[in-house]
Amino acid sequence: MDGSVTGSDPGVYPGRLGLQQRVLPTYRKGFFEALAKVCQGGLSLFVGQPLPDESIQALQTLDNARIYAAKNSHLGSPVSPFFLCWQHGFQQWLHEYQPDALVVEANPRYLSTYPAIRWMHQRGRPVLGWGLGAPGLQGRLGFLRRWEKRILLRSLDGIIAYSRRGAKEYQQMGFPARKIFVAHNAVSASPITPPPERSVGLNARVVVLFIGRLQKRKRVDNLLRACAALPLELQPECIIVGDGPARQEYMELAAQVYPSARFAGACHGADLQPYLAAADLFVLPGTGGLAIQQAMTAGLAVIAAEGDGTQEDLVRAENGWLIPAGDLHALRDRLQQALSDPARLLRMGMESYRIVSQEINIQAMARVFVEALHKVSTNQVSG
Repeated sequence: MDGSVTGSDPGVYPGRLGLQQRVLPTYRKGFFEALAKVCQGGLSLFVGQPLPDESIQALQTLDNARIYAAKNSHLGSPVSPFFLCWQHGFQQWLHEYQPDALVVEANPRYLSTYPAIRWMHQRGRPVLGWGLGAPGLQGRLGFLRRWEKRILLRSLDGIIAYSRRGAKEYQQMGFPARKIFVAHNAVSASPITPPPERSVGLNARVVVLFIGRLQKRKRVDNLLRACAALPLELQPECIIVGDGPARQEYMELAAQVYPSARFAGACHGADLQPYLAAADLFVLPGTGGLAIQQAMTAGLAVIAAEGDGTQEDLVRAENGWLIPAGDLHALRDRLQQALSDPARLLRMGMESYRIVSQEINIQAMARVFVEALHKVSTNQVSG
C-alpha cells in the first residue's frame, strides 16, 4: 500500500472515502452525516435495497454524501446459514468514484466484496472492514463459516468493530490487535441539552418504559409477566411505545396479567419526548433495541438483555443491569431491585447521560473511523 493520502488534521480524513453497505437503514443517517463532515474529499455510499420481508426502513438520500444504488441479488434469507448476496455495479462505482480508501461490511457472504477489495489493492489503496465481530459458530457449517470469515479478514488492512466484545472475537480469529479499532455502535448524537429533571416522589408509582418494534423477539411478554410478579407496592406504571406484528398478542396478554399496562402506539422524534421525560426506568427485555441510547440520552437507568456485545458497552453497573435474553426470573429480580430504590435510579440515569455525552455517540464513532483511516493510509498497522 502506498498510503499516499495523508493529512495534518487527525480529526479529518483528507481523501475520498467509499463505503459499502448491503442496505442503508434510516437509523444510520446521523452517523453517515457526521462521517461525511469529516471526509474532506467526500463520502460516497454503495448500497442496495432490502428484501421485502426484512421490514427495514431504507434511507434513500443523505444531505452531505452521495448514495450510489447497487442492485442486490440475494440467495436465500439473511438469517439463513446458506445466505449469499452479490451487489451488481460495485466495480463500476469504484471506477467512477475512485475512492482513496474503502470501508466494507465484514461479511464473507457478500461475494461481490472480494473483487472490490482486489480492485482497491491493485491500486495501492486500503480497505477497512466494519462489523459486529466473529462469534463462535457451531454445527456442521461452523468450520466452513469460520474459514470464510478468516479468508475475508486476511484480505483487509484493518477492521472496525462495533464493540469491545467484537474486537476480542476478531483477535481470537487471528486478526492482529494493532489492526482492530473499536467504534462503539451509536445512533444518537452527543446531547446538547440536559436530561429532563426528575424527582423521587413518596407516593407516585415508578414509571417503566419500553420503546421498540413489537415483535416476539423483543419479549414484551416477559416485561408484563415480570411486572405482575412484583410485590403489589412495587408494581410500576408500565408504558409500551411501539407497533408491530405482536402488538395484538401483547395487548391481549396485558389484559390478562397486567391490565394497567398502557400501549401508546408508534412514536418517533419529538413525539417520544413526553414518554422519555415521564419515565424513571427503561427496560429492553429482548434482543435488539437501538432505543437504549435514546433512553440514556434522556437520563434513564436501563435494564437490557444481553445481545451482540454493544449492550455491554452501554449498560454497566453504574447505570443499569444486563440480563440474559428471555430470562423472566432475572428480569423480575432486577426490576424488584431497581424499583426498591428510586433515588438510585436518578443517580444511574445521570451516569447514562454521561456515557452517551462523553463516550458513545455518533461523533465519537466518526472519530474512530477517521483514526483508522489515517493509520491504514500511513501504513501504521502494516505487517
